[in-house]
Amino acid sequence: QVQLVESGGGLVQAGGSLRLSCAASGRTFSSYAMGWFRQAPGKEREFVATVSRTGGGTYYEDSVKGRFTISRDNAKNTVYLQMNSLKPEDTAVYYCAARTYSAYSDRISDYDYWGQGTQVTVSS
Repeated sequence: QVQLVESGGGLVQAGGSLRLSCAASGRTFSSYAMGWFRQAPGKEREFVATVSRTGGGTYYEDSVKGRFTISRDNAKNTVYLQMNSLKPEDTAVYYCAARTYSAYSDRISDYDYWGQGTQVTVSS
């Protein structure tokens, strides 16, 4: 069992940056692949980025490639999402998720644990 708590969301102007953090409980964080997802009002939850358990492998949704960077610090039980060049269409609730498997995945159904989410709002 792992509990996930996101932080770092907020209101930012277009072109700005935010760094989201997701702190995980438990001593087995390094055995989980991690992912970030987002859900905009009236839309389904969608994949944003994922990282393997070691941090050596990452994968991004096309619209965030080159702007967002996912990373993790297994010593701190934390995964990050650095978001640069933010756009109004990035506005959503952002969720982190943990997968009880070492390889990363972009599928919602592959994740076993979810945080409560943090709101990101990008104004134009």
